[in-house]
Amino acid sequence: MSNNISIKRLSGAALIDYIPELARLRILVFRDFPYLYDGDIEYEKKYLQTYINCPESVIVLAFDGDKIVGASTAIPLKYETDEVKQPFVEHGYDPEQVFYCGESVLDKNYRGLGIGVKFFEQREAHAADLGGFKHITFCCVERSVDHPRRPADYVPLDTFWNKRGYVKHPELKTTYTWKDLDDSIETPKPMTFWLREDHA
Repeated sequence: MSNNISIKRLSGAALIDYIPELARLRILVFRDFPYLYDGDIEYEKKYLQTYINCPESVIVLAFDGDKIVGASTAIPLKYETDEVKQPFVEHGYDPEQVFYCGESVLDKNYRGLGIGVKFFEQREAHAADLGGFKHITFCCVERSVDHPRRPADYVPLDTFWNKRGYVKHPELKTTYTWKDLDDSIETPKPMTFWLREDHA
């Protein structure tokens, strides 16, 4: 990893000072495929408030000097919304024993430096510090292979996730709703979960 990059792990109210910059970064990165998210600052601030309110949450920040260039979130599944918890409940998982990794966003100029690995390592370390989790999970959006905005050189992150020990679970699905760049209204998007077995 570049010597210019530093990684910081924060929880709860320690995030307050970083919310505006985190919101800006999320909107910027999530405009790209596969999310194509047409976001706004006020929604992002409200979303990130969940992590401020939960003392067991974590956000891992990547800095280039004083500038935030990446962020990665996670929280015990029991604090998440019903749309996130329900697939696990329906398939016999105990939400108390699942740790949920929200998302990772990274300025494209800083990719390929090992920061994505650090994001997973730090979130997994936080889960271990909290203790009691049998599974760590995250979800990703499903887009068709012939989607008109799919870049010709787009490479899914499946291999990277597999190397981290995560396995795709097609039976664990939910939907998130947001407005795509080409749409005038919000529409539901299919999301599929990936799991890694952990030791409680």
